[in-house]
Amino acid sequence: SLLNSVVVIAILIAPMASIPSAELRIRGACLDPPQTSRQSIVDGAGHPTYHAAERWPGCCFAMPIRFSIPLVALALFVIIGLAAGRRESTGDPDVIKIVSSLPRSGSARGQTDTIVNGIKLAIHEIDHKITLTENGQPKTYTLKYIDLDDATAAAGQWTIEQEIANAYQARNDPDVMVYIGTYNSGAAKVSMPILNKADLLMISPANTATSLTKAGWGDRHEPQCYRPTGRINYTRVVPADDVQGAVAAQWTNDLGAKKVYILDDNEVYGKGIADLFNATCKKMGIEVLGQESIDFKQQEFQPLLQRIQKLGPDLLYFGGTTQTKAGQIFKDMIAVGLKCPMMAPDGCYEKAMIDSAGKDSFEKAPFYVTFGGLPISELKEGIAPKFMAGYTELFNSPPKEAYAAYGYECGIVALDAIRRAGKKDRDAIRVAGLATKDFVGVIGKWSFDANGDTDSKKMSGNTVKNGDFVFVRTLELK
Repeated sequence: SLLNSVVVIAILIAPMASIPSAELRIRGACLDPPQTSRQSIVDGAGHPTYHAAERWPGCCFAMPIRFSIPLVALALFVIIGLAAGRRESTGDPDVIKIVSSLPRSGSARGQTDTIVNGIKLAIHEIDHKITLTENGQPKTYTLKYIDLDDATAAAGQWTIEQEIANAYQARNDPDVMVYIGTYNSGAAKVSMPILNKADLLMISPANTATSLTKAGWGDRHEPQCYRPTGRINYTRVVPADDVQGAVAAQWTNDLGAKKVYILDDNEVYGKGIADLFNATCKKMGIEVLGQESIDFKQQEFQPLLQRIQKLGPDLLYFGGTTQTKAGQIFKDMIAVGLKCPMMAPDGCYEKAMIDSAGKDSFEKAPFYVTFGGLPISELKEGIAPKFMAGYTELFNSPPKEAYAAYGYECGIVALDAIRRAGKKDRDAIRVAGLATKDFVGVIGKWSFDANGDTDSKKMSGNTVKNGDFVFVRTLELK
């Protein structure tokens, strides 16, 4: 195929290129044909620095990524994107596919295993078939679920390249009607504009970055840049960080903290929620002693935490995830004698966080974590009892991670949208998905608003005791 040929040529030519490497400050990952001429400036070393957002309008995820590749390989990389953009002309008229894109490699695997199980349960409950009434005639489709990994074993977390590949695989397969994902907000920024051009409904079980759906919270082009068609195709079943960051600060105040220090991982999700926590603390009169971004590729952070210890914070807040070293930070703060509580967002609400820090660490200092929803133990409304019974029966144990319920919610929302659309048509399913109102699911009754956000504002505060998460209280935005 053209794509395979280009890949081979790129591999053969790239090492031979004598042109100096170009440093790319990528602000997007859209691989559709350029709509404006390439613009460049010269960096300090005299090499051209290209801005992808200027070449490919509509692509603007806020996290700057720098890497060097030969210019010839860069040109071929663009050609690969164009080749990948060619859609298959035929599909199976009797099949509807649902795809998920989640980090299935690395420490998030335990969390995403339960998300995938939740999706599988939703499809299993209707025997992998769905009947639609098209032109007055019933037609039954076989449902096929494809579990894609947007992480790599080498990286241990999601990667830009893998999410691009997943988005194009789904976009180019005419049988794919729904894309469940992503898990990481940064990954969503990569795939949203790609899938928007195919009117493919996205439903995320875990993304919380506010700028994905609301203006004024990130880059000035957000969220319009994720909607190159002008239409909305992205939804999520968890509250955004404008809620979570604020309630975390309110909980901090309720805990009696007067001074806080804030760390973040400089990722879309982590820094975004840390900034919101910072702003709300200041509004409430809590002194912010400082905020800085860590390099999560470091192995330990004791010198940094020793410096923070001298400032005497009442609480340390980390905007980040287990994969960006939350466990190591908690372990190191105890090692240097910083015994104040640490608080983190729902990217750390997983068993991997406890394993990373070590179970004994949580006996030496309090650890609090907010969650954009309610833990499994507190889900008692709607069809939650049915979900718990079905999950336990199908997988021989109750769900071990909180996001299992949200994976299931995505699955039944997807099936409901397909059913209400009444036909195998991406745009019709997208419209039906966005029109979800008064939906009675595992998390109670809720609706999507005009931005594709859930109107549910249910949040929870949790801690760790005896090596497991324990629900502390419900958190509500005041």
